Amino acid sequence: MKIAYKTRKEFAIQQLQELFLSVEWSSGDYPDKLQAAMKNSHTVFSAWDKKKLVGLINCLSDGVMTAYIHYLLVRPEYQGKGIGKELVNLMIKKYQDCACKVLIAYDDEIGFYKRCGFEIGEGETPMFITYLTI
Repeated sequence: MKIAYKTRKEFAIQQLQELFLSVEWSSGDYPDKLQAAMKNSHTVFSAWDKKKLVGLINCLSDGVMTAYIHYLLVRPEYQGKGIGKELVNLMIKKYQDCACKVLIAYDDEIGFYKRCGFEIGEGETPMFITYLTI
C-alpha cells in the first residue's frame, strides 16, 4: 500500500463525510460545514490510498506565533500504519518557526501526541462552546 500525501483544501463533501464518520466524529453530520472549514483552514494535509481519502490534518494559524492543529483523523482500517504520525510531522515541519504549536487531544490519544513531541500543559484546561459531541 502506497499512501500519497497532498496539500489541498478542496474535497468532495462525500469524501469528508465518509472520513469523519469512519472515526465516529459527530462533525461528519455537517459535511457542508466541514467542506467550508477545510477551505478556510490555513493548511490542510491529506493522505490518499489511490483515490480514497484515508487521513487528514488541518491547522488554523496566524502563520507566525501560533499554529492550532484542529483535526487529525485516519480511517480505522488505516490506523497503526504511520499515517497519523506522518501527517503530524508534515504539520510540525510546516510550522517549525511558529512559537507555539497547540492541539487538544482526547485522553486516549495523549500517548500518541507525546510521541510526536507535544506536552501536556501544566495548569491549563481546554474549554469549549460547541453543539458537537465531544
